[in-house]
Amino acid sequence: MCGRFSLIHSADEIEALFELQEMERHEPRYNIAPTQPVLVVIAGDGTGREPGSNLPDRRVRLVRWGLIPSWVKDPRDFPLLINARSETAAEKASFRGPMRHWRVLIPASGFYEWKREGRQKPQAYWVRPRDGSLIAFAGVMDSLLAADGSQVETAAVLTTKANAALSHIHHRMPVVIRPRDFSRWLDCRNFEPRHIAELLAPVDPDFFEAVPVSDKVNKAANMGRDLQEPIELSDDGSQNSARSADTDTQMSLF
Repeated sequence: MCGRFSLIHSADEIEALFELQEMERHEPRYNIAPTQPVLVVIAGDGTGREPGSNLPDRRVRLVRWGLIPSWVKDPRDFPLLINARSETAAEKASFRGPMRHWRVLIPASGFYEWKREGRQKPQAYWVRPRDGSLIAFAGVMDSLLAADGSQVETAAVLTTKANAALSHIHHRMPVVIRPRDFSRWLDCRNFEPRHIAELLAPVDPDFFEAVPVSDKVNKAANMGRDLQEPIELSDDGSQNSARSADTDTQMSLF
């Protein structure tokens, strides 16, 4: 699954990878948690391309992480959908519409995953591309009309089965869309879910590396670069530090 991720690459790097005309500067984010704003890249309607530009018409938005389908009457009574299983998303009621009409790319520098074994405290890992590159998670979004009449845009990350390198940590991982497939993934007018199904496979086993990190990442309020500093593990796979784990905190979406 994907319950936390990070975006520490610069705006210039995001612009270059996604072929954007311009985006606002942003601060590095080391611990992005559910209900927080996340950056998504969407396909434009063709009117945003500057004259003479060869760049595709793509735009960025900030949406809330945790998809709420547009048909939900009271979001307070609906579970927050931060992930969608890619194998079944096109058939599920909550994701069927977004998969057909609202596919997005979610820029990321990597994600966090927790290995759980028996009664031991879960061990956190910072999972990042081996080459340090910026990547794009496959995502879907939807728009909900809130009680006050405002539009609330929300998104979820698509997941797939973990590859051989990460399956010892968790059985799921985010879907990564390669740059050569950006246009096809975002083009919901010409490509239905069945046309892009092959993009939902796990990345190659040597794409990511998993670095054990401290349990400070467990708490959403912790946001510094020290969250990604490697730690040493004991022979039994536990942290050498005797520090107690932080408790997780999550903001309310509504």
